[in-house]
Amino acid sequence: MSGTPEGPAHPEPPGIPPARPALTERELHDYRAAFRVSRLAMALVDRDGLVVAANDSLGALLGTDGAALREQAAADLVDLAADGRTWHAYREVLRGRRSRFRCTRRLKHPDGRKLWAEVTVAPVPDTGRVLLSVADISERRELQARLRHLQMHDPVTRLPNRALFFERLSAALECAAAESVEAATGAAGPTEPAGAPEPYRSPGAYRSYRSHSHGRTGRIGLCYLDLDGFKAVNDTLGHRVGDRLLAAVAGRLTECADSAGYTRSGGHLVARLGGDEFAVLVEDSTGTEQLADLARSVLASLERPFDLGGQRLSVSASIGVVERAAFGTTATELMQAADTTLYWAKADGKARWTLFDPERNAHRMTRQALSSTLRPAVERGEFALEYQPLVDLAGGAVRGVEALVRWHHPQFGVLPPNRFVAIAEEDGSIVELGRWVLRTACEQARQWQKDHPRERPLFVSVNVAVRQVWDSDLVADVAGILAETGLAPHLLQLELTESAVMGSAGRPLQALQALSDMGVRIAIDDFGTGYSNLAYLSRLPVSVLKLDGSFVRGFQDEEHANPADELIVEALVQLAHRLGLTVTAECVETSGQAARLRRIGCDTGQGWLYSRAVAPDRIAAMIEGTTPLRV
Repeated sequence: MSGTPEGPAHPEPPGIPPARPALTERELHDYRAAFRVSRLAMALVDRDGLVVAANDSLGALLGTDGAALREQAAADLVDLAADGRTWHAYREVLRGRRSRFRCTRRLKHPDGRKLWAEVTVAPVPDTGRVLLSVADISERRELQARLRHLQMHDPVTRLPNRALFFERLSAALECAAAESVEAATGAAGPTEPAGAPEPYRSPGAYRSYRSHSHGRTGRIGLCYLDLDGFKAVNDTLGHRVGDRLLAAVAGRLTECADSAGYTRSGGHLVARLGGDEFAVLVEDSTGTEQLADLARSVLASLERPFDLGGQRLSVSASIGVVERAAFGTTATELMQAADTTLYWAKADGKARWTLFDPERNAHRMTRQALSSTLRPAVERGEFALEYQPLVDLAGGAVRGVEALVRWHHPQFGVLPPNRFVAIAEEDGSIVELGRWVLRTACEQARQWQKDHPRERPLFVSVNVAVRQVWDSDLVADVAGILAETGLAPHLLQLELTESAVMGSAGRPLQALQALSDMGVRIAIDDFGTGYSNLAYLSRLPVSVLKLDGSFVRGFQDEEHANPADELIVEALVQLAHRLGLTVTAECVETSGQAARLRRIGCDTGQGWLYSRAVAPDRIAAMIEGTTPLRV
């Protein structure tokens, strides 16, 4: 029910009445006759709100004779005292302080049916009375209701659509917020205006019914569901079959939501949000276990095959589950959490449900923040290189260094490569970043060579992502940088992971071969963790194998050494030497490890035993001999 005032709230001052010609007796007779026979239900009401006269149409609407309505309170007849706002506006018209008032009321017809009525109250000039008219708008309201239903429901599944879902979700969250404020302040809701007569006062009618309801939890839950592989159904069997499948899925979702236990403390809404996405909204949820039970029930229900007019189909779904306190939550935040959790369910293997994890989401948000700032960070100069020595195990001298990039992030501090390199590979910024690393490392290696002309020059090892080979002309980049910096090709080593190198074919393999022909050394990083295709290894232009740290860590416990670890490493070293390759051991942390690696013939070592990754000036001090290695 609603009240909508019309016209000025304060008419012209009574001292300056507009000039109107007096009505003749004939005109008055005609007006009275029109009033009596009019199909529009009407009544004249005095300043006290009592009916002076009513026509037969109003009597028929209310199930009585028009004459029987005389001296009855007009507000009682059409329910104008049901809420404070309507009552106040009506009284303002009676007192001449408002020129017109209109509202919509739902009345009960004498035959028992409900009808919608539009009530209009307006003053009758020069009489001190008001005219109350009542129009039956039930058909219009029913049409509006049907149109709204069509607007708010999906034609394929007959479920509520996205618009109705968000309307219901927003209403539930707003209600939770209002209840929280009411509980905190002790407010009982709006009160009726002063001056309302006792028979019309009904304070309890204005309080939210929810504030007195039982079993409310103030929480909200959502299962956000996406069918796995639905596109294949449309592509192979056609959209007609796909629509039938969606309708059948909608039926099973509704059955699950209606089953005992899922709505015992609140309402629910099953909606189709678009495509093959559905949502089950649970108001006043009781905790994550309730939503988890619902998700499990949905998955079990969808596992049963669908029989669609001779087509027997099986389908699975991924579900993101979110359950939290409703107060303080917005619809946007809830849907973002549900969408993220649905993505996790699909990424974890599909055909499963996943519960929202704030810690995992914080990691995702951090990753997203890094991704959005990575490209500009290269331009702003936020990256720097540190270098870790590569040491000759036989003589203990530094033979080279590995360049390791660090991101000096203004918000997150200094970040190691494992925090951002994978992101750079995904969005393609690894090409620009890798080019900068390569140029900076070559410039530094050349500078050390110039500063220490009598010392054996160090080679510099730079990590290269396979996307750099695909998305850029790596050969041209390397050739150009070597020419610009003056660094000899044999003093540059490029490291690629084992999986990237072993899977090389076509353009990547041609690029590696061209770089090797140029004199650049190619190293396989983390060897032993990927394909380990030794037969393929002999056909690659590789110079160095870098054994993964997992092999070396097996050497740490000298008192309880595992002979198998040493046999494996020794076999790999011997095989590499027979193929003309040198071997570098990563993660060397103890002198015992270094001694055992030296004994089995490993060429170089790298790890904290010798040095962590340090700034360029520390490497210069090592070359000069002023900073000894920690051996």
